Amino acid sequence: MPADASPPTLLVFGGGWLGQAAAREAVRRGGRAILTSRNPDRRQALIAGGSEAIDPDDAAALDHAVRDASAVLVTAPPESDGCPGLKRLVPALTRTGAFPDWIGYVSSTAVYGDRGGGWTFEDDPLNAASLEGARRVRAERDWLDAGRGMGLTVQLFRLPALYGPGRSPLDRLRDGTARIVRKPGQVFNRIHVDDAVAGLFASMARPRPGAAYTLCDDEPAPADVVMEWAAHRLGLPRPPEVDLNDPSVSDAMRRFYLDSKRLSNARAKAELGWRPRYPTWREGLEAMLGDAGT
Repeated sequence: MPADASPPTLLVFGGGWLGQAAAREAVRRGGRAILTSRNPDRRQALIAGGSEAIDPDDAAALDHAVRDASAVLVTAPPESDGCPGLKRLVPALTRTGAFPDWIGYVSSTAVYGDRGGGWTFEDDPLNAASLEGARRVRAERDWLDAGRGMGLTVQLFRLPALYGPGRSPLDRLRDGTARIVRKPGQVFNRIHVDDAVAGLFASMARPRPGAAYTLCDDEPAPADVVMEWAAHRLGLPRPPEVDLNDPSVSDAMRRFYLDSKRLSNARAKAELGWRPRYPTWREGLEAMLGDAGT
């Protein structure tokens, strides 16, 4: 989809936070957005927000959406038997003969596994340390195989922890759920949801079949450093420090602490012309503080 292409019709398989943000950007650019959700109430909420919404199990509706789509984004997480988006979209593409300009599969940097704090690049061997990461590895492989077999332009996007308005250390500090977990030597990257969406649309403008991109900020940092900075900035007490195995620590947070690595976004910058608007977590959190009038 070249940079001067007409506004996209974006089909998003998965109506979650990132999918909704991408849909809003498509609409902002003058295009259409169609999201999937099995939940009728969620579909109504998506429609109220300015997008179209369909049940992914409704084959006729999915076929119609696939025919219309110039770009397809898959954000739904993989299940035990593979990617639900692939299981429904590939048959729909086959039935309709549709040929979207761009297909993006949103994966996770969990596919890289633990690198002992070292730098990690897209062509490094994948060594997932968690079940979720292993499922992502399989889903990536399946999507690339489908792309090669069907002549489709499939790209992979490996994202670290997403943050943004409503989902950040600031919000956890304000609602009292924040905790500090210290693990010496632990570092990882983050990415603001707006920067992730910008990276996806930069790829739509410069598609490359089979490419994998790590979309992340420029500064890996320990989680405790970020949390303490945020508490100081809000003028709140430092949150309690807990052990990683404490019951108050969520399973999702424990998974983050399995791996320690520094992520490079050099390929996305060089090939997509993308630059994060929030190059570090400081700029991202400061922007949210400014929006909230803090």
